[in-house]
Amino acid sequence: MQICGILLLTVPTIQYGGYFLLKVLSRRSGTSLTEFQRSMFRAGHAHAGVLVLLSLVAELLTDHSGLTGSWMWLARDGFPAAAILVSGGFFASAAGGGRTVPNRWVIILYLGILILAVSTLTLGIALIRNS
Repeated sequence: MQICGILLLTVPTIQYGGYFLLKVLSRRSGTSLTEFQRSMFRAGHAHAGVLVLLSLVAELLTDHSGLTGSWMWLARDGFPAAAILVSGGFFASAAGGGRTVPNRWVIILYLGILILAVSTLTLGIALIRNS
């Protein structure tokens, strides 16, 4: 349950990110972004919120999955790790003045996608087998 508490504490940071994004998109921040950067920042913010919610649900489902050891760790901690990596990957790959294509940090996004896929398959299969 400690992870659930930590995940809930991330929600205000996601809210602040939404506030910052609103200021940037309405051009009230003084920050100049390319259309590519706006799109990537929107995607990063949206994924952060959705994946944190998914992480909370996955925490509860893991308790009923019958998983143990490393598999349980993957299901329990993979979802929050993916939330950080996927949203962070969107932001990091768009960082830099005037950027119109992803930089090398896009690898963070792909790593998060991989961890999310493996965690989802692990938990899904475990729940089906344990029912």
